[in-house]
Amino acid sequence: MQIQQHSFLVTGGASGLGEAVVRAIVNEGGKVVIADLNESTGQALVDELGDNVRFVRCDITSGEEVQAAVNKAEEAFGGLQGSINCAGIAVVQKLLDRENNPAELDAFSRGVNINLVGSFNVARLVAASIAKRITNNSDTENVAEKNTDNGVIINTASIAAFDGQVGQASYASSKAGVVGLTLPLARELARHGIRVMTIAPGVFATPMMDTIPEKAREQLEAGVPYPKRLGAPNEFAKLVTHIIDNAYLNGEVIRLDGAIRMV
Repeated sequence: MQIQQHSFLVTGGASGLGEAVVRAIVNEGGKVVIADLNESTGQALVDELGDNVRFVRCDITSGEEVQAAVNKAEEAFGGLQGSINCAGIAVVQKLLDRENNPAELDAFSRGVNINLVGSFNVARLVAASIAKRITNNSDTENVAEKNTDNGVIINTASIAAFDGQVGQASYASSKAGVVGLTLPLARELARHGIRVMTIAPGVFATPMMDTIPEKAREQLEAGVPYPKRLGAPNEFAKLVTHIIDNAYLNGEVIRLDGAIRMV
């Protein structure tokens, strides 16, 4: 699928990996609806990038708010060809603290709800929009056999899904759930010509990394075999644009991590 003149919903698109994706899509002639909680940075990005970008304040766990973002894409750009879900949070807590008190269940549930349930919520509403557009615009019989690339849904997991660290129970399990969504959704949506892919990034230079001590950052960089540095958001965005363009990428999880394996 080409990016030019096509429209994509990017959640978490006001900063970090999502912002890089927004810029890459617009640079290739595409159109974007940014769905994010940060109104000031989201609107600033719209003001900078121009008429091919819209912003909607959106909590990805809310069906109503995600639907409003989908509606904005339909109204502004005539429909959606895909979504890139970059919104998520990292919950850090051990199962037991130093006094052997149990972890907070609400904190664990919040991470799972945003990272996993939110990803499913975005996927279901974007897929419905694409499928309805196909139904309204053409004969949908045997779409899979015709190899018509009608849409692509890209989710963001993490290497924590495979290499979870102590204190990452919520984050690792929620991202493992995102990995688990990939193949069943790809198989189901094949009849509509909609592909589903997941990227599992390693340690990237995002605003989240600005909150950690410099020594911890250096240790993370030292753990990457090559290149021995944090990943750049534009490298994540390059993989996103390649996935959109390459119609044979479907139902797979791609690690983007410089060969790091967390131990």
